[in-house]
Amino acid sequence: MNKAAAVIVAAGRGVRAGGTEPKQWQNLRGKPVLARTLAAFQSHPDIHQIVLVLHSDDMGRANPFLDSNTIAVTGGSDRSASVKNGLAAVTDAPLVLIHDVARPLVTHTLISRVIRALGQQTGAAPALAVTDALWTGSAGQVTGTMDRAGLFRAQTPQGFDLESIIAAHAAHPGGAADDVEVARAYGLDVAIVPGDEDNLKITHAEDFARADQILRGRDGH
Repeated sequence: MNKAAAVIVAAGRGVRAGGTEPKQWQNLRGKPVLARTLAAFQSHPDIHQIVLVLHSDDMGRANPFLDSNTIAVTGGSDRSASVKNGLAAVTDAPLVLIHDVARPLVTHTLISRVIRALGQQTGAAPALAVTDALWTGSAGQVTGTMDRAGLFRAQTPQGFDLESIIAAHAAHPGGAADDVEVARAYGLDVAIVPGDEDNLKITHAEDFARADQILRGRDGH
């Protein structure tokens, strides 16, 4: 198995999640969201380095959760700039997985799935096929429908050949929704691997309750 690094993007402020502090520092079953996300990668046998990208106001706050293979760097003015800072700090790993800190329920199975796919591709990312009907709308009214065939809900971690994704970010003007968009704009192929419904992204306050319920199921109580 190829060695891989992980860049965990945690520099945002997460205001839509509510609370008195950014969502990555809020409690999820006794631990900060950030600590749970880090632990998933720190305990994976194929992740040899983790770069945690933090807001400048938070540098030092993550120290209790770092280990010998985890470093923290300061983020940039937006997500793309933060990813670039994280990629620049990766050493001695040909592959990199880029993950949102707000997905603390990521499993070893999903991480391994992405890494395995990178054995054949320059990029690989998990996604779930859209199964619900899709509408367009305006002013509270349905204005039309959309064909859901071939549509997917993107997740992270999104994995890449390190040199290729660094070059892709260097060439991109910014404003991408995620790193797959950056990679494809540069001409890189990205394979879709099966995602995980439990790999939710904490965005709104109610997402904490759903994440707590999933963790209770894993813990058995």
